[in-house]
Amino acid sequence: MTTDMPGKSRLITEPNIPDPDGFYERLIAAHRNLDDEQSAALNSRLILLLANHIGDQAVLIEAIDEAANG
Repeated sequence: MTTDMPGKSRLITEPNIPDPDGFYERLIAAHRNLDDEQSAALNSRLILLLANHIGDQAVLIEAIDEAANG
C-alpha cells in the first residue's frame, strides 16, 4: 500500500533495490548455519538497523501494517 497524501511520507512498495538477487543472496548467506533462534535474532537486529536508518515513523508504521496484512 502506498499513500499519495501531500506532505506525508510514503512507503515504497515498487521494486527499488538495484540488485535484488544479490541482496537476496547476501541475506540468505547471513542466515546460513544459524539455528532458528540465531536467525530470528539476526532478523530483529536487521529490522532495527533499517528502521533506524529510515527514521520516519509514519513510513515505519505503514511498513508494519503492510507486512502484517500482506
